[in-house]
Amino acid sequence: MTQPLALGIDIGGTNTTFGIVDRRGQIVEKGHMSTKGFATVADYIEELVNQLRPLIDKVGKHNIAAAGVGAPNANFYTGEIAHAANLDWKGVIPMARLLNEALHLKVTITNDANAAAIGEMEYGAAKGMKDFVMITLGTGVGSGVVANGQLIYGHDGFAGEIGHVTAIRDGRPCGCGRSGCLERYSSATGIKITAEEWLAQRTDDSLLRQHAGNISAKHIHEAAEAGDALALEIFDYTARILGQTLADVVAITSPEAFVFFGGLAQSGDILLKPTRKYMEANLLQVFKNKVKLLQSDLPDADAAILGASALVW
Repeated sequence: MTQPLALGIDIGGTNTTFGIVDRRGQIVEKGHMSTKGFATVADYIEELVNQLRPLIDKVGKHNIAAAGVGAPNANFYTGEIAHAANLDWKGVIPMARLLNEALHLKVTITNDANAAAIGEMEYGAAKGMKDFVMITLGTGVGSGVVANGQLIYGHDGFAGEIGHVTAIRDGRPCGCGRSGCLERYSSATGIKITAEEWLAQRTDDSLLRQHAGNISAKHIHEAAEAGDALALEIFDYTARILGQTLADVVAITSPEAFVFFGGLAQSGDILLKPTRKYMEANLLQVFKNKVKLLQSDLPDADAAILGASALVW
């Protein structure tokens, strides 16, 4: 094998995915395991190494340049995962050091949304861009801000938390301890909350009523696709809050594009078309008609691996 390879590891709250990736973004080997069910971090790392060893042996360890890791609340500067709410291990975990010692590879770590941004810049829709913002619309709202070709980490490594800017003053309580955060309205979780609230408050006839009490973002999308008036109104409300917030972000970073990834982003134009309308309506004049809204080019199943591996390059 003549070209160097990167090991990409994505540590999620439920599952860990990993793969060996070449410089062009082709995944040579990949696998996955549960993140849950391990009493200690040491137990988890031991199993992770057991899972990785046959993949590394297959390509030859000498061909692997380094490892990149994406994880919730991971700090690029310190190499630590700090107080991640959706991981079983609490406190501050020196994950980069622990993996370096276990794998005998250089390890770089950052939070999952930042890894996604780097992957998009290296392999995806943002290739060649020097100023863009990655927005992941999943259970929450994650984001990575790239300016002048560099990911913005801030002085402490935690910059770019657009999901936790206040979109609605004195709004819904958020798990972060604040109120009215963007992710409580414009994530898959947020749109479900809106749907349940509106169904309880209103009497509209809607396809969503058959799912009351157990609504998913997918149900809302399917109803909207079928022309359901309430579902379309819910998407419009969600898009208004997202678009207004993006207009504020544009005023600060002036990106060439927002790149969207995640389950809710797969709604496509049903979400992004009204989002653009509300963003444009709230932009300063100098920014109007300049900012693109793009969907990620990275394949869903492999995006986390590609994002983590791109840290190596």
